[in-house]
Amino acid sequence: MSTREGTEPVDETSAVHVRYWASARAAAGTDGEAVPVQGVVSLSDLVRLLVERHPGGDLEKVLGACSVLRGDEPVKSRDPDSVELRPGQTVEFLPPFAGG
Repeated sequence: MSTREGTEPVDETSAVHVRYWASARAAAGTDGEAVPVQGVVSLSDLVRLLVERHPGGDLEKVLGACSVLRGDEPVKSRDPDSVELRPGQTVEFLPPFAGG
């Protein structure tokens, strides 16, 4: 189990694990978190949950510009409503990087 500051422990087997990189990490105020879910959720649903968990900032805008990995699979080019996420999976949000 893990905890998010100010919350109850999260059962890792009933959570989607989120990792944030660069500006997404800055917008979320953390490098990662376990988001409790009940069964399969869509990427769109996960983003809505994340924005609700981090109100008052620009997380939604930042996540909208990110590349997204589900495990090792890039999924950003797919319709986020069709991308299924299961408890125990990891999702990474990678903002565009400048440079080469």
